[in-house]
Amino acid sequence: MSISASPSLVRDGGPGGDADVDRAQFNRDWEAWHVEHEKRRTDGHGFLAVTSLNFLSEEPQAIDGIPGSWSLEDGQAIVDLADGETLEADGLLLQGPRLHRFPCIAERDGVTARAGKVLIEIAKRGGFIIVRPRDPDYDYLAAYSGTPTYLPNLRWRAQGTFEAFDEPRDVTVGAAVEGLEHVYSSPGKVTFELRGEQFSLTAFNGHEAGSLLVLFTDATSGLTTYAANRALSVSAPDAEGRVTVDFNRAVNLPCAYTVFATCPLPPAENRLPVGIEAGEKTPLAKAGEHAESASA
Repeated sequence: MSISASPSLVRDGGPGGDADVDRAQFNRDWEAWHVEHEKRRTDGHGFLAVTSLNFLSEEPQAIDGIPGSWSLEDGQAIVDLADGETLEADGLLLQGPRLHRFPCIAERDGVTARAGKVLIEIAKRGGFIIVRPRDPDYDYLAAYSGTPTYLPNLRWRAQGTFEAFDEPRDVTVGAAVEGLEHVYSSPGKVTFELRGEQFSLTAFNGHEAGSLLVLFTDATSGLTTYAANRALSVSAPDAEGRVTVDFNRAVNLPCAYTVFATCPLPPAENRLPVGIEAGEKTPLAKAGEHAESASA
């Protein structure tokens, strides 16, 4: 998507104080960011390539598209390969007949195996061991044509403050999969003013050191944006705790694209009563909505 704008300057208070913001540069920066975000999203072994979600139990089960019979024993994933079946795991080429036990997996962690070009994710989510094949030839990934967005607008960028808790707090939230819960550590809250109203949102630790992640819904959720959640990354606060909250960079989580994701839902206090008409909108299609494995 190409964006054109006049090069007028507007006043915008950055973390270091008020600064002149070039609208055209702001738009170019946003466009470059979203192109890169879409590039990561369409990785051949990313979430758009996930073909099923499978919860392991003591009862062995076959999983479409990958070899072996999969089960759980003492909390560890096990694959039983039949004669002629092969799998790459733990740096080894496994050839059936063979039983292979995967290492213990911590919550929100995982390991991978390979069956040809298919990457097999073995992970722990909400206390359950799951297996998700990721096939670069999956029809949904091949048909994906991009995510609609609102046009970037500076009115949806605000300056705020990070208010750290005395001690990090564990926060339990729901998940995109019914019956599943996630527990995240929250270091504090992000407080900001937007369109004349003040808001305070619970923040979790981001992917980069010191950064924050905010999960939220708003009055557009279920209308123009995905109903369950959106996510906003916030760069690390400066020395005085100041942050930039830019809803133009609000993104969908994997559960907006596939029923095979176990994404967290926002905590109740992060359900904004106003409409955030910024960032990514509801995807045009969703993978696996009619697949029986979604309820496995």
